[in-house]
Amino acid sequence: MSLVTEESKSKAERRFVWLRQKKKTEHKFEKIQKLVSYAPEVTAYVEPKRIKKLTGVKSKEFLLWMTICEIYVNDPPTGKISFQIPAGLSRSFPVAAFEVEEEEEEVREDGGGQEVEEV
Repeated sequence: MSLVTEESKSKAERRFVWLRQKKKTEHKFEKIQKLVSYAPEVTAYVEPKRIKKLTGVKSKEFLLWMTICEIYVNDPPTGKISFQIPAGLSRSFPVAAFEVEEEEEEVREDGGGQEVEEV
């Protein structure tokens, strides 16, 4: 997932964070087949293993967009991450579904390739 941010700030003493981007962004988490929408401004209060009072993030469930207001992982760890909506209902998924996979660079076994000279 790549979010192009215009501004991102954090105030450690309050644990308040926000993200500003030029326009709304949507991302599909392929491992769980969920579409998520990020508003031009996303705000939250962050504490260890929990994000509270989250604004600007919605997930598509069936035909409805549901506002996500809280994200948390259990302590002790269970390998699950939970997402809660304002009505108090929550849904859990494997943490691995949200891990960023780094793209593997192709390496030629014959040692071929071109050298790039800096100017």
